[in-house]
Amino acid sequence: MSLVLDDVTLTYPDGDGRLTALDSVSLIVPPGTLTAVVGPSGSGKSSLLAVAATLVTPDRGRVVVAGTDTGALNRAGKAALRRERIGMVFQQPNLLPSLTAAEQLRVMAHLSGRRAAGARALELLDAVGLADLAGRRPHQLSGGQRQRVNIARALMNDPDVLLVDEPTSALDHERGAAAMDLLLALTRQRGTATVLVTHDRAHLERAGRTVTVRDGRLSERTVPAGH
Repeated sequence: MSLVLDDVTLTYPDGDGRLTALDSVSLIVPPGTLTAVVGPSGSGKSSLLAVAATLVTPDRGRVVVAGTDTGALNRAGKAALRRERIGMVFQQPNLLPSLTAAEQLRVMAHLSGRRAAGARALELLDAVGLADLAGRRPHQLSGGQRQRVNIARALMNDPDVLLVDEPTSALDHERGAAAMDLLLALTRQRGTATVLVTHDRAHLERAGRTVTVRDGRLSERTVPAGH
């Protein structure tokens, strides 16, 4: 099991008391599956992603990534785990304007000390349908193409867990649907445990599993296959 949240509670200071962002949340995301997370603004979706990414330490509970109990890691250990095991796709691609699409990916490998980055970058750009645009810079790409580079970049270090935050928010419906189809295909092909936070319920039929976060608590519904 690539990602496990076990009875996770997270609170933040709030005046004289504390605000509960996650309340005894448990979630298992097996390899090769995509779980969509929905819920109203302020419900705890972003907190769930932050805890899964080891960016925030919960008050209680366990977070296990690729068999590693992250509670036993210090700050340096968590940073290494993020580089090697976790890929993150942010709402805005945040690509470096001076770098080509291929260079955006090679930088990720360089930061992790990996070799043969050039071949892998081209392989991933081909996987997201951008092999012929590898030499273009962000201003030469459409919004949908930039998001595809963003997805490929997150996969550069072959992560076990992929965390995706609102990837379709800046795209029209057609491009958003294409991005969702791509994420699902790559999840299955590469065996990642993918968690996708989205506000756009129009794309939920593409996820085999949907969980709802409301007031820090999690509930689940499963979308039947083929729907």
